[in-house]
Amino acid sequence: MSAPTCSVLSARDEPLAGTAATAPGYVCLEMPSGWGRDVLDGTALGADLVGELSALAKAADVRILFIRRPGRDVVRPTRTVLLARTEPGSTWCERLEITDPAELRGIVPRVVAGPAPGIGAAQTDPVALVCAHGKRDRCCAVLGRPVAAALAEELGQDVWECSHTGGHRFAPSMILLPTGYTYGRLDAADSLAAVRAAREGRVHPAGLRGRSTWNAVGQVAELAVREAIGEHVLDALTVEDGPVVRHRDGRTWRVGVETSELPARPASCGADPKPVRPVIATTVTPL
Repeated sequence: MSAPTCSVLSARDEPLAGTAATAPGYVCLEMPSGWGRDVLDGTALGADLVGELSALAKAADVRILFIRRPGRDVVRPTRTVLLARTEPGSTWCERLEITDPAELRGIVPRVVAGPAPGIGAAQTDPVALVCAHGKRDRCCAVLGRPVAAALAEELGQDVWECSHTGGHRFAPSMILLPTGYTYGRLDAADSLAAVRAAREGRVHPAGLRGRSTWNAVGQVAELAVREAIGEHVLDALTVEDGPVVRHRDGRTWRVGVETSELPARPASCGADPKPVRPVIATTVTPL
C-alpha cells in the first residue's frame, strides 16, 4: 500500500487558518510550459533575468507566479501579465500583454502599495489562480487541475492554473486576486462558491486560509474576528501588530494567539517528516 499523500496527512488535523503565503503584491506571468520546480530557479527565464527579477520583487514586496490556461498549452505571440496589490482600501488588479518576459524589469517595480499604476487594463472581476504545479508536488497537479478546469467552464478568462502558491499539503489551493484571499481543500463546487462570493464583495468562509496581505499571525487574527462577529465583507477588516484587528466601522479587537505543535509529517510528498506548528487564536477581546 502506498503512503498517504501530504494533503491527506494534513487534512487529518492541520488547521487552514494562517497558512496563506504572505504576499501583499503579485506579478503573474503567462508561461504555458517549461516550469521548473521553482519559478525563479532559472529553468524558464534564465539565471540572469531571474536574478534581476528576484531583487526587484523583494524590493516591491511582490510575489512572482507563473500562470497558464487550464487544459492544452496554447502558444501565443504575447503573454498575459496580471498585476495585483492586496491591501484593504488599496486593492487593485490590472491585466496587460507583453512579448518578452524581460519586460517585467520595468513592470515589477511599479507594483507597489497605493493606487494602480495604470499600465494595464483594470481587472474588475476576481481572478482565480489554482495551483497545478506538478513539478513541485503531485497533490497540486492531481487535485488542482480538475478544479481549474471546472471553474474555467463557468468563469472563462478569469481562471488560470498557477505555480506553487505555498502549502501544497492544502491542495487543491486557490488564490483570488486582487484580495489575495487563499483557499484550500475545496472541491470544484465550493471553489466556484468562493469566486461567486468574491464577485459580490464577500469572503467565502469554507476553506479559507487567510489574506496574503498579512503574516500567519495576522491571518489567524483576522479570521478569528470574522468568525466571532459573523463578518463576510471583503475589506471590512485590517490587521495591525499585536495582533489588533480593526473594523472599518471603528470597532477593534485584540486577538490572543499561540503556536501549537502537531505530530511530524511531510510538508510535501516525498519530503522528510517535520513537526507542524500552526498558529491558533485563543481569545478575541473587544477594545
